[in-house]
Amino acid sequence: MKSIEGLIQVLDLTQKSESEFIGISKTIGSPNVFGGQVLAQALSAANNSIHNHRILHSLHAYFLEAGNLELPISYFVNKMRDGGSFSTRRVTAKQGDKTIFILAASFHKKEEGHEHQIKFESNIKQPEELLSWDDMVVQFGDFLPKKLKHFLEIERPIEFKPTFIVNPLEKKDLPPFSDVWFKVKGETKELNLALKQQILTYISDYNILNSTLYPNASIANFGNTQMASLDHSMWFFRDFDLDDWMLYKTESPNALGARGFARGNIYSKSGDLIASVAQEGLMRPLKK
Repeated sequence: MKSIEGLIQVLDLTQKSESEFIGISKTIGSPNVFGGQVLAQALSAANNSIHNHRILHSLHAYFLEAGNLELPISYFVNKMRDGGSFSTRRVTAKQGDKTIFILAASFHKKEEGHEHQIKFESNIKQPEELLSWDDMVVQFGDFLPKKLKHFLEIERPIEFKPTFIVNPLEKKDLPPFSDVWFKVKGETKELNLALKQQILTYISDYNILNSTLYPNASIANFGNTQMASLDHSMWFFRDFDLDDWMLYKTESPNALGARGFARGNIYSKSGDLIASVAQEGLMRPLKK
């Protein structure tokens, strides 16, 4: 996928019945289906069952099995509740007889209420000052580990610019924090909020587990550690503009027992808090 148009096609599911939808997969460089894709497609299926103008405010999901890139994914939507203010949907994703993923999503009618948010620091490096993943391949490609270089070379509908570039050859432990600017490639002005939330959900599965490795970066990296999303939760607060850069700030409070926990906030370039994310991931050291 070279642009946002390709991602939108992946999120445009085929409706087989009132409650079943079929999705196809596109690789991001890993041998299995990208977790963010399954999250966003399940959310697309849930959105197709919402007809009362309610807006997604939270989702909670578990990744149960690795998805096969060669097989279509069937999404089954269960209408759990349509109350006076909230609607809840449960989505089950299957490949054949195997359940690979479950999602619960809640939608809320628009209401007025009190407001506050935390801000990010104003001295953070701006995207115009930073190298993108594409830039890193051009400048450092000959020095990157083969697996990392292959991952960065994959064409994507999103451009990523980390505020700090980790040198995989340095073998130094780092603080458990990560800040990454991102921007979609292509035109997004005509997209409705539901589709923008699906796209943001897709993007939210990128980069979040990086901070779980950093405190042990002297011995741990993506080449010698089995990494996989185990669960994913997300809360949506405000409408947003996908045409501009957005900042994904993540931190990892804990890692133990071959699992790492990370949480993050997604901000607009002007500092509005758009969404919060939490995820636990597998981070199993590979035996030589």
